[in-house]
Amino acid sequence: MADPQDGWVELVPESALECENPVPRGMEEHLRRMLFRIHHIHDDFVVRKVFPVSLKVNKSNYGFEWKITKSSQKNGAFHMESSVHSYEDLKKLRPASIEIDWEGTKQYAEFAEYILGDILPVEVKGVDRCRCGLTKELLVFRSLDQLMLDLYDNPEMIHELMNFLCNEQIREYEFYEKEGALSLNNEADFVTGSGGIAHNDLLPAEDFDGKVRLKDMIVWGESQETVGISPAQFEEFVLQYQLKVLNRFGLVDYGCCEPLDSRFDLIIKNIPNLRWVSVSPWCNRKLAAEKLQDKYVYVYKPNPSRICSPDPDFEAAERDIRETLEIAKGCAVHIVMKDTHTFCNQPDRITRWTDIASRVAEEMAY
Repeated sequence: MADPQDGWVELVPESALECENPVPRGMEEHLRRMLFRIHHIHDDFVVRKVFPVSLKVNKSNYGFEWKITKSSQKNGAFHMESSVHSYEDLKKLRPASIEIDWEGTKQYAEFAEYILGDILPVEVKGVDRCRCGLTKELLVFRSLDQLMLDLYDNPEMIHELMNFLCNEQIREYEFYEKEGALSLNNEADFVTGSGGIAHNDLLPAEDFDGKVRLKDMIVWGESQETVGISPAQFEEFVLQYQLKVLNRFGLVDYGCCEPLDSRFDLIIKNIPNLRWVSVSPWCNRKLAAEKLQDKYVYVYKPNPSRICSPDPDFEAAERDIRETLEIAKGCAVHIVMKDTHTFCNQPDRITRWTDIASRVAEEMAY
């Protein structure tokens, strides 16, 4: 599968859009992207004959704004600054207010039906992207550099903040469940957090009666921000809190860009409903194959620089796929090209990569 992500702005540029009103313009952009995918991205992603309308949800912060200092470059680097400076500041923490905008969702769906209904069914989707990171939110409070010091100098505060974030995330997802605001996310056009295709026949649960519950869904767990800490610290400060969220769901997809080399044993041991596992460009591919075997989906993400840099190297990209499939022989492999922030305004690069990946996968079919 290839996910253009930020590279979409080059595949379907603003200049290609004809609608001037921002609402139909957004609809047009989605449809043009799907047309581009159908004609130029030759992967296994399924484009269903529907126009999706996402449920509108308004959620406040926890009493602190995300303080960042950005670079002048568009989509460039930024520095996160601490918002919580002392235990006294913890008193300012407050639960987030969550409001489901049923009326706004209905109005947009009716507009989409008016525009597209005679040619394309409109499908309202509830909350279906469930993520359990926690440490990304933690950085809103303490910043990355401060967190690295806190694990030694101020562990009690980190435990208190993680417990707060964990309970808040559980409260949020249970609220959606109670309000009937969840949607199934095991369809062939749904992408897991690590990048794999979510299609499976293990969900919903056997006692599913039409109302979607957390146990009928896939959840994504990750902690990229803590890649520099030890396995013991990861288990103490991160995983124990994530498990309280992850174990409420039917299936778990774990990992993103962080290499999981030192965490494979922990997540495999502690997450019984684990199914997808990220194998990032910085991961030991051989170790991943030994740990995952054929019991979990080996979601391999090649280094996108091979096709996104000013001087792409498609021969190296093909060698990488062949090497990975040989290393992971016997595993259930997803090959996912993502984190593609640019194609240097050459849209055919994504087509070329998917053609190479498909050809190599067929040649090396296990």
